[in-house]
Amino acid sequence: MNVLVTGGAGYIGSHTCKALALAGHNPVTYDNLCMGHEWAVKWGPLEVGDISNQTRLRHVINKHKIDSFMHFAAFAYVGESMIAPSKYFVNNIAGTTILLDEIINSGINKFVFSSTCATYGIPSSLPIDETLPANPVNPYGQSKLSIEAQLRWLGDLVGLRWIALRYFNAAGADSAGEVGEAHDPETHLIPLALKAAAPGDFYLSVYGNDYPTDDGTAIRDYIHVEDLACAHVKALGALIDHPVNDFLNLGTGVGVSVQQVINTVAAVTGYMPRHQFSPRRPGDPPELVANSTKAKRVLGWAPSKSTIDVIVADAWQWYKKSIL
Repeated sequence: MNVLVTGGAGYIGSHTCKALALAGHNPVTYDNLCMGHEWAVKWGPLEVGDISNQTRLRHVINKHKIDSFMHFAAFAYVGESMIAPSKYFVNNIAGTTILLDEIINSGINKFVFSSTCATYGIPSSLPIDETLPANPVNPYGQSKLSIEAQLRWLGDLVGLRWIALRYFNAAGADSAGEVGEAHDPETHLIPLALKAAAPGDFYLSVYGNDYPTDDGTAIRDYIHVEDLACAHVKALGALIDHPVNDFLNLGTGVGVSVQQVINTVAAVTGYMPRHQFSPRRPGDPPELVANSTKAKRVLGWAPSKSTIDVIVADAWQWYKKSIL
């Protein structure tokens, strides 16, 4: 299939373009490069443009005979969304609404959406499955949930086939070293811990060591970016075979604490990351762990690379090659 990948120059989008190409599809990256990187576009052409530009979108769709979409283009900093909520509503909601309008006008009916576990907010029980109510506690999570609501209506009213993939903590890097994580600013724990283990004077801030967990630090569900990319390819296959129209969790079901990540980075690199403890951040729950049995049932997907040691080892290889 000819797949337009919005945000394909970014972290998860670029890994998914590789997975699409390996599966025999033709990924076309559509990215305004405000957060993505031209060097990350290695599997198919790059078309520079914004999701809110319908004229540009229409040109690219026709030029490449696009028949399906994967949508990654979004602002995704939770903390920033609390400071500048309108930025997230304008881009993530209004921009995606324009994108969806052009997709419908072009007669395309297959859409895979990059969503987030932030739609759940602070869960009432663990592990988190899709039956739990969505109750975002930040504008970023709300922006993703708003698009999921649009997708439900478009599926019911105009026949759009869609799958929304609610990620937990994306991590790691391409095992072949061709692409990896390079955010500016970087907010993810593992690359920051690697930076704290590398030469220099950077200290990792650990937000909270008084949680009700075994070591006092927060627990999260880390999923290898290659496993995420695989899930997107399987989601596209599901939409080709039959209507799905659903949201699915992507995680491992295994929680890893911040302290365990730090210890794993020390074991992989040979250096204990420099770190200091800071107060908890408001709204950070002690533990977030996914139940992904629905994704296994619907997509035939299960993570195969998402142990914390493999994630850190792949991230370290990328970090040494591209950052140091």
